[in-house]
Amino acid sequence: MSTKAERTTAYIIETVAPIFNKLGYVGTSMSDLTEATGLTKGALYGNFENKDSLALASFEYNSKKLLAKIDEKLNTEGTALERLFVLTDFYRHYDEFTEELGGCPIVNVGIDAKNNNSQLLAATKETIKIIEGKIALVLENGVNNNEIRLPVTPLQFSKQLFTMLQGAITMATITSDRKYLINTVAYLDQLVTKEIKK
Repeated sequence: MSTKAERTTAYIIETVAPIFNKLGYVGTSMSDLTEATGLTKGALYGNFENKDSLALASFEYNSKKLLAKIDEKLNTEGTALERLFVLTDFYRHYDEFTEELGGCPIVNVGIDAKNNNSQLLAATKETIKIIEGKIALVLENGVNNNEIRLPVTPLQFSKQLFTMLQGAITMATITSDRKYLINTVAYLDQLVTKEIKK
């Protein structure tokens, strides 16, 4: 059973994670955080050393949610190709999944942190590497099981696939137009079928 302090810490992170993700590290003020949580500045700093540690904990919270969902999709039954299509279908509705997170944590935090917070940037890069690695593992298993053929290494194909998905997410976010996401996923499904299906 968790202690009161642990419950307070969890409550703070759950409450402020979407705010940091939406407003950015610099754009999020202490008054935004105290207003959202109903706690004083002192109470927040009683649980977190500073704004940096709270921002990092918030990103990690959103990142874990995203990684868990990707795991769920990639660990479904079926061939490597079928599992890739489960993943692309998830990304077709990605904006719905990330709405409660305050948007895509990779795009929002990564771009915001690039010139403002090296710790957050490093955490974002690590999350990208983890996701690319998860996709590459599915591809590698598919090649080893003679289900798919790849024109490049599994990791290289994974990086290109993820780059296209993240590019579509970025464009859809900037323009508020879901078609960037829908059309890119439809194109990727065709590309995957033509390029790697045996």
